[in-house]
Amino acid sequence: MFEHKPTRAICALVGLLVAIIALRRAPAMTYELTGKMGFSIFSNDFREGADIPQRFTCEGVDSSPELSWTDPPAGTRSLALIMQDPDAPGGTFTHWLLFDLPPDARKLEANVSKVDELPNGARQGKNGFRKIGYGGPCPPPGKPHRYFFKLHALDKRLDLGPGASKDDLERAMQGHTLGKTEIMGKYAR
Repeated sequence: MFEHKPTRAICALVGLLVAIIALRRAPAMTYELTGKMGFSIFSNDFREGADIPQRFTCEGVDSSPELSWTDPPAGTRSLALIMQDPDAPGGTFTHWLLFDLPPDARKLEANVSKVDELPNGARQGKNGFRKIGYGGPCPPPGKPHRYFFKLHALDKRLDLGPGASKDDLERAMQGHTLGKTEIMGKYAR
């Protein structure tokens, strides 16, 4: 009787396919999008490109989601976060400005206080709702909007006052960005 023995290549291919299927079915705990030099941001509250849970929106308690990130590039002196909706009817809408985060910070817990200055020295600017701190997704009914959380690693502290505008923040960051990473979530009403 003739026996057929699979080759090593076929065995390796089958093993690879099994691993891919297992990874696709495994529940993920964190989700990330890699930026420059391996600098990455992720969240335990939503995955990259997926829906942002309602509790983080104007239809929920309007609290900020948890965000974490990997080590920023060498020479980072502060971090700045900008959350925006480029799909807003009137053009890009700013939902959150947070700057002068310490360079050793690696996480923002959910529900960041809507105050001028946080205990770690980070300051918050005014969002498009003309309020300090986080203002969650609140799109008009219709198609989902995309919400980008962009984290910038900067070579200096910005020392802007609380309540700074997006334009003030972007002007102050100009020429000082060592790296940037982002995560995007969607929301529709």
